[in-house]
Order: sequence, then structure tokens, then C-alpha cells
Amino acid sequence: MGQEIQEKQGTFFIGQEEDPKAQLLFEENENTMVITSTFVAPSEREQGFGGELIDYAVNYARKHKLKIDPVCSFAREVIDHTPEYQVVLKE
Repeated sequence: MGQEIQEKQGTFFIGQEEDPKAQLLFEENENTMVITSTFVAPSEREQGFGGELIDYAVNYARKHKLKIDPVCSFAREVIDHTPEYQVVLKE
């Protein structure tokens, strides 16, 4: 845990951009951040990288005053089960 998360337009990722250990893809529309996909490389699973990316996305949304629409099923599950993330969830 505690891996450096990097940003590139529409992507947060851990590791190398060309071959990330984990990545989260999103789109910004008006005041909404739509999380479309979260991926963790098979060899890197069970290390908490997906959760770290969701936490980073929630903090990004708070900072930019965005609501999150978690289209990605993993993002939806994490946000739904984390009470402190509810404030950024788009209704």
C-alpha cells in the first residue's frame, strides 16, 4: 500500500503508464466524474491498489467539487460500502 498514484487526463494509475500495476479510467462531464473502469494487473491483486485508486478519485472529486457516478462495478461497490465516500456520490 502507499504506492505513488500518477495522473494523466482521464486516468489515475500506479506503476508505469505503458504497463500500469493498476489504473482507474474516468470522464469529467459538467460537475460529474464518471468512473468507467478500474483495473489491477493479475499479479498485483489483493494488495489494495484498487481501493487506493478509488480513495484518490474521491479526494480528486472533493477537491474539484465533483460528484461521482461510479459506472464501474468495483468503484460502485467500494463507494457504496464506505460511508465517508457517500458525500461525493451522484444521486
